[in-house]
Amino acid sequence: MIKVLGICGSPRNGNSKFLLEEALASVKLLGLDTDVEYYSIRGKKMAGCVMCQACEKDGICIIKDDYHELLQKWVEADVILYSVPVYHMGIPAQLKAFIDRLGNSLFGRYVNNFPADAATLPKSLKVIGTIAQGAHIFSGQEHTITDMINHTLIMGCVPVAGDMWENYIGAGGWTSNEIRRDSLEKQAEEGKTDALVAVRASRSLAKRAVEMAMILRAGALGTQEYLRKEPIYKPFVDRANEIRE
Repeated sequence: MIKVLGICGSPRNGNSKFLLEEALASVKLLGLDTDVEYYSIRGKKMAGCVMCQACEKDGICIIKDDYHELLQKWVEADVILYSVPVYHMGIPAQLKAFIDRLGNSLFGRYVNNFPADAATLPKSLKVIGTIAQGAHIFSGQEHTITDMINHTLIMGCVPVAGDMWENYIGAGGWTSNEIRRDSLEKQAEEGKTDALVAVRASRSLAKRAVEMAMILRAGALGTQEYLRKEPIYKPFVDRANEIRE
């Protein structure tokens, strides 16, 4: 089973949620063995990292909020689809806070996998794709997706895009300068080209992400005798061998 986690990084229920739901719904239609979960940061408390470094000991962040819930879901997932609105040419602060703390605390989570003098993260090889949308046509969608690709690489994961021509590095969309929460959904229903492109791009992104996760799992199982000699691949190989009900 491939576990797919969709993370809506918007503090409101709106256009990012719509595109993510389209992506996740398309996964369920593939007829593959998948477990699909939607998670939203809306209403969640995500404080920023204070760089106390307490998590370096055991991977547990001392801040008590909703970070811990999402952390566990992130760790268990094979595929992660982020859907974010563009805020000031980047991702919203709530999601950025999660990512900052994720990177730091995972060092502590896996510290015992490596020699004492090694400061590194495992190659967990999750497949990660990003959907970004904004009110304006050139308002930072590609810049935001690039930031998320950097996050993907730093975390030892695999960035994926959907199909060209609609999807070069991720799925992007714009609401034609409309600020309603249902702008993209209404425009798609009306057959507006730009909205339909965003929907198709989101769907193909999800499809290719799941396929890539299947390929990676098959590769892990086929080469695990070798990979188990490398502690950097341990979380990846362990996840590939999990039996999920």
